[in-house]
Amino acid sequence: MIPCLSAALLPETPATEIATHIERWAERGWLRPLDAAFAGFLWREAPDAPGLLLLAAALASHQLGRGHACLELAATLSDPDFALSLPPDGAQDATDTPRTLLAGVDVAAWRAALEHPQLVGDGEGDTPLVLTGDRLYLRRYWRFEQAVIEAVSARVAAPAAAPAGEVRRMLDTLFAPSKDTDWQKLACALAARSAFSVITGGPGTGKTTTVVRLLALLQSLALEADAALPLRIRLAAPTGKAAARLNASIGGALSALNIDDAVCAAIPATVTTLHRLLGARPDSRAFRHDADTPLALDVLVVDEASMIDLEMMAAVLAALPATARLVLLGDRDQLASVEAGAVLGVLAARAREAHYTPDTAAWLAEASGQTIPAEYIDPAGTALEQSIAMLRVSRRFDAASGIGRLAEAVNAGAPAAVRSELAAAHADVVSHTGAESLASLRAAMLDGTRAWLELAREPVPVEDDAADEFARRVLETQASFQVLCAVRKGEWGVEGLNRVIARWLASASRIDTGHDWYAGRPVLVTHNDYGLGLMNGDIGVTLLRREADGSTRLRVAFVASDTGRVRWVLPSRLRAVETVFAMTVHKSQGSEFGAVALVLPDTVSPILTRELLYTGITRARVQLALFNPGGERVLEAAVTRRVLRASGLDALHA
Repeated sequence: MIPCLSAALLPETPATEIATHIERWAERGWLRPLDAAFAGFLWREAPDAPGLLLLAAALASHQLGRGHACLELAATLSDPDFALSLPPDGAQDATDTPRTLLAGVDVAAWRAALEHPQLVGDGEGDTPLVLTGDRLYLRRYWRFEQAVIEAVSARVAAPAAAPAGEVRRMLDTLFAPSKDTDWQKLACALAARSAFSVITGGPGTGKTTTVVRLLALLQSLALEADAALPLRIRLAAPTGKAAARLNASIGGALSALNIDDAVCAAIPATVTTLHRLLGARPDSRAFRHDADTPLALDVLVVDEASMIDLEMMAAVLAALPATARLVLLGDRDQLASVEAGAVLGVLAARAREAHYTPDTAAWLAEASGQTIPAEYIDPAGTALEQSIAMLRVSRRFDAASGIGRLAEAVNAGAPAAVRSELAAAHADVVSHTGAESLASLRAAMLDGTRAWLELAREPVPVEDDAADEFARRVLETQASFQVLCAVRKGEWGVEGLNRVIARWLASASRIDTGHDWYAGRPVLVTHNDYGLGLMNGDIGVTLLRREADGSTRLRVAFVASDTGRVRWVLPSRLRAVETVFAMTVHKSQGSEFGAVALVLPDTVSPILTRELLYTGITRARVQLALFNPGGERVLEAAVTRRVLRASGLDALHA
């Protein structure tokens, strides 16, 4: 029984029946206790609240937990089961559902039930719920969305000054001549023109290379100006793992550039997490840097922007000085953030078609020497679309790459093409279907983990520098193979497979699972730990290290994303970690691995989408093995189902 909705604690009202339904759903796990508690809070504050209002409040809170910024009334009424994923797949007693309660209700009737000035408003005042059109928001998320819309619109409307002739002179020194359209060069020119820009593209399209050249362009322009002061540039990413990857990529891209030493020295090679950049406060959602205490910078580059949720994007934009540039990098086709919002996906929704106006195309031709193909010119292109660049040529996956071809087929939502690519004799893709999947996964796991687990059982060198180098080698070898799961629960989810894999490895004498902690146990940090300097998404490996007194103790080695240094942490100090022989596709964002074993569930799930499948496939650099115990039906469902996040951010395209 959820106390906040108990009829024994609340006065009898016309909402009692609906409150009972909400209670029952929460008890079954269909709703979160938080969702029921929110509805109960509103009922206590306003005992005259109609039942449909309480239902809408619980469902709006439920949608936040599923990544939606709001509850869309019309979409919910049109198909409640799909819009809400209630009841969950496989739920028993599925007759008591929102569909039952909403039968016969239309949008006008639902909106009428929401006409309660104490609880629902249009944004003015401080009502806990905000209704705009047919979208119902919790006030906090309505504020986040409005803040993002206003901040992006303001920056797009105020393009940064960048003389086309100067941009062209600099870009011609940074890019070799090309007979084909050079989308990287065009992206640099476009970003130099705007105080806000998005550079999107799939794996291997050169997002990092492009942004390093963009920073070289901007610093060159700044150092040649009258003041000759270098720009203050900061680089950030949503997670520690993503920051570490960008850190390594930036260093390599810088060394490949033939630029003036002063310009090179003015381009930072250190990447931090967004939480560290903004100054996260322990036990608080607030940051030290905000509109009143902005960041001290001129240019902010944020990588893996598809992982940024609505709340974090609002915080980043609030902390930016009015004159600063913001450059977002990311793959718009990847999974959206775990939290509410799909900011990059909405911003770059029409990036593939470009929609550049003739004025933008003319400026780009002058600033880059590149001609925009006619199919990408649209006189009706929006202001936002003049700040979006898509990189279209992958240097990781060529035309013969099975991984690249499979990812493209998934992105196109074409099940027949996906089946064809899986059936083709690609050297870098193998598929296992049906009953054979588990035995095949066991063989792949024993083979893929052999090298790093053998290394992890070796004695760690005594000297600190040698020990650090050894830990780096173990972690690099561990990253050469990773099992990725679509779901957390069930036999084919992370929780089940991590237990099974540990048994497989123990029976093969690769690990000793007699205790919770053992040499070779890989762990994933699940919450930021500022005291230890570890971030959500960091991966460590447990090693047996010799202490100064001659004894040996287990310690977990991590490579810090901000400094690149190895941190040795006692297992007893790690409060929020989980074994990571297998991890979810969501947790793998910002990472890449040599070989990936991508495991689908054996039944169709709302979690299984095109974006998830694409993200899992493209984590593999060299080899992909797809394990599909559920067969054709599960694969087709994944390819045809898209992540559709309810929000009002599409107002940016108006």
